[in-house]
This record gives sequence, C-alpha cells and structure tokens, in this order.
Amino acid sequence: MKTVTDQIGRTITLKASPKRIVSLVPSQTELLFDLALENEIIGITKFCVHPYHFKSTKTIVGGTKKVHFNKIKELNPDFILCNKEENSYDFLAELEAIAPTYFSDVMTFEDMLKLIKDLGQICDRRTESEHLISKINFKLNDFKNFMQDKPERKAAYFIWANPWMVAASETFINEMLKLNKFTNIYGYMSRYPKVEIDRIRHEGDPDVVLLSSEPFPFKDEHAIEIGKYTNRTSTVFADGEMFSWFGSRMLLAFDYFKQLHIRLESHF
Repeated sequence: MKTVTDQIGRTITLKASPKRIVSLVPSQTELLFDLALENEIIGITKFCVHPYHFKSTKTIVGGTKKVHFNKIKELNPDFILCNKEENSYDFLAELEAIAPTYFSDVMTFEDMLKLIKDLGQICDRRTESEHLISKINFKLNDFKNFMQDKPERKAAYFIWANPWMVAASETFINEMLKLNKFTNIYGYMSRYPKVEIDRIRHEGDPDVVLLSSEPFPFKDEHAIEIGKYTNRTSTVFADGEMFSWFGSRMLLAFDYFKQLHIRLESHF
C-alpha cells in the first residue's frame, strides 16, 4: 500500500506501484518516459508529442481539455496523472471513479522537483527520480553562473493573439522568466490575463517580447503588430516547451536559454 499527498492537497492511496498509467499532460508523459516508465504508460493525449513514437504505440484518450472517459476506463488503468493547469478539476470525480488520480500543480522550480520525487515514490523509480533531480540541479547551477553578468531586462511573454494573452504571475513560465533575468511587465497580474497591446508601453515598455510557439502559432504579422506599440523592443519567437514544460524538459531548456541570451546580446 502506498500513500502520497498530491500537489492540490489530496491523499492518494495505491495498492502497489502502478503498472498501467494514463497521463493527461504532455510534459508529464515525457517525464514518465524519462523515469523509465515507457512500458507502464498505456494512455496519453493527442498533445503528448514526446517521445515521438508514443503516438503510434500508446492509446490516445483525447486532448488535455476534453478527454474520453470511456476510452480511459477501457484501458483499465491503475494510476492517472493530471495537472491543475492543463486539465479541468471537473475531471476529478469521473477519473477517481476509474483509478487513483494524482493532480500536479507546478508554479515554481521547487514544485517541479517535488513532482519528480513524488512520481519516483509512487512508481517505484526513486533512484531514477533522484538522478534526474541531480542532473536538473546541476544544469540550473550552471545556468545561474552563466547568467551572473547578464543584465535584468523587462519582458512580456505572449501565449495568444486576438485576444492577446500573456503569462503573468503564478505560472511556471513566470518562474522561467525570473531565472532568465526577465522582469515580467505583467507580473502584477495573475495567471494568463488578456491585455491590450496598444497599452504595452504604459504597462512597462518591454526590452524583449517573447512569442511562444504554443499554444498559439504566432507569425511575423503578430510580431509586426506588437512592434507598432513598442519602443526598440526585441521580439523573439520562443520555444514554448522550454518555458512551460516542467520536468525532464529542463535538461534541454537551460542550454536553449543560453542560446537565447547569446542571440539577444546581438540585439542590444
């Protein structure tokens, strides 16, 4: 018997280490794979694109916002992994009726490490989770050294256009912005608010505008439109996975961030 408290404060009890896992979050699917749980994963969402071969070897149970509960039930899972931001809390009652369900809630680096540790405990992958945490912390410390002489820059991180939406406080993206010494001009707001781009100078006139590759497919015309309202701002098409995928993606993210800053240095 295993008992653990998930990240929204619920007590999860499992009879044994799970052997049939459904993951409803792309970044957490990748994390499970990197914890050597490929054989245990049986169901994923259509947005779980890493590792690539999963789309042909695992059962697709819907998206992150709209899941097919009947498909999940047919898979007979013994553990379901969700996320407060990616999935709906309304899912919980139906999912819990199928199998023990863990809800993650990751807004900080510490939250992410706690998730990795919890999954290591739940899935009997303590050694793998400890090694992963150690490697991520090594990458983090190396990146902090890289950033020591870098200046603070004001930034805005856009996730949607028409309506224009940004990542604000209480998000993992904001945590990544802080690590990159980007001061979020919308940091006084919460979560993913709508903003008026014609007021962006009044909001803080960012040095850097980041247009995320997900969930919206930003194009050059969006950068041009924002540029009408900014003053000598550098606009970057950012890899959204690197800023928002918590978990083992961090092993790649810090190297990506280094290259991002090298590119930015040529703009200032």
